[in-house]
Amino acid sequence: MRAVDTNILARYYLQDDPEQSRIATAIVQQGALFVPKTVALELAWVLRSVADQPAGKVTACLAHLAGLPGVTIENREQIEAAIRHCAMGLEFADALHLAACEQCSEFLTFDDRRYVRRAARRGLKPRVRVPTE
Repeated sequence: MRAVDTNILARYYLQDDPEQSRIATAIVQQGALFVPKTVALELAWVLRSVADQPAGKVTACLAHLAGLPGVTIENREQIEAAIRHCAMGLEFADALHLAACEQCSEFLTFDDRRYVRRAARRGLKPRVRVPTE
């Protein structure tokens, strides 16, 4: 089994460099790949922030990756939970953080009150909260 970096998967999904995209496609098609959870997180960021892909396309790429035969994803259950949370309007990074913390009572953040509201409206666990004290 071989592990892949974000740039391999980005070239596979974006098909934006003829030579590297061809090689990346061959690698993915050969299977027996391991995708670290951090690579999935970075892939979502690259697709969204660098390649300016819409959130729905990012989620579709991650779901496709998770469904590819011959691909093992680290903490697959967390990645799949994060993909489901994205379908509910969360950003992938926030969704993955939340999925990784499912055994906790709360997820504390100063970052994003919208994240707090979205997670609460959807009943996601653990509860997301902005600490005040």
